[in-house]
Amino acid sequence: MGSVSYAESRATDRFRHEVAFYRGLDGLVETLLPFVREGVALGEPVLVALLPDRLAAFREALGADAARVGFVDMAELGANPARIIPEWRSFLDSAGEGPVRGVGEPVWSGRRQAELDEALLHEMLLNTAFDEGPPWRLLCPYDVSALPGPVIEDALRTHPVRHELAGLDLPAVDGPGPDSARTWFAQPLSAPPADADVFHFSGEDLAGLRSVVGRLSDQAGLSTGASDDMVLAAHELATNSVVHGAGGGTLTAWTESGAFVVNVRDPGRIDDPLVGRDLITGLAENGRGVWMANQLCDLVQVRSGVEGTEVRIFAWR
Repeated sequence: MGSVSYAESRATDRFRHEVAFYRGLDGLVETLLPFVREGVALGEPVLVALLPDRLAAFREALGADAARVGFVDMAELGANPARIIPEWRSFLDSAGEGPVRGVGEPVWSGRRQAELDEALLHEMLLNTAFDEGPPWRLLCPYDVSALPGPVIEDALRTHPVRHELAGLDLPAVDGPGPDSARTWFAQPLSAPPADADVFHFSGEDLAGLRSVVGRLSDQAGLSTGASDDMVLAAHELATNSVVHGAGGGTLTAWTESGAFVVNVRDPGRIDDPLVGRDLITGLAENGRGVWMANQLCDLVQVRSGVEGTEVRIFAWR
């Protein structure tokens, strides 16, 4: 995977998933300005998704050009990384034909490990979601002054195109393979704690399961709204297991530092690693429950392999 300059990578007839490295807020602005201003000069629709402080600094640096750029708060959009791809799909649909470009920063310092895991899967899935679609460019900035080395290595593994940062000694890491997302999607999640509450369920148990999740979420100290969301999401996932997972499954729930967690597992298999990231697909197939969980929960993890499918939902507390 070679390095390129913005000018060298200007023309494209397919999706280009690019990574750029920077140091600190000033470095971010310096890194993004040429990419965004070039898009504006070419008349391309441009959407920038960053954290609020980064958005404010970048808007100011753009000056008059900011009026021709769309902005999205990544802290809200990307809190659950599974919501990001639908936003890019919507942007492409609204932009119409012709080249477009975006900036998206789904990884930042302070994210929990589970969030980093899902951001990594998201970066892999971008290559799957858009590789066969219309040509456009997405630049993902990573702050090497704040992020640990393994996260930078993951960025290199998930982006086919890299923009070098002067003075940065990058490790020799291969770019994404054709089955990276599917391989990651098939890996099991970490085992629930030994003292977690475990409930085996079938179709007759769904009403009781809602009561169980409500009681446990209340005990975990969730607000009424967050508790209701977890109950509804868990019910939808359990219903999926009944309908598509051989008639039932296992729900496991526990409280950990800063989170209430519910895990729904069944012996069924999901082949599409993009499940739950598109409303139409979710309603047409067995991903409806996953799509709803993505809208309701603070974080959602989905894995499906030879041993079955599990969906893990989080409410921060």
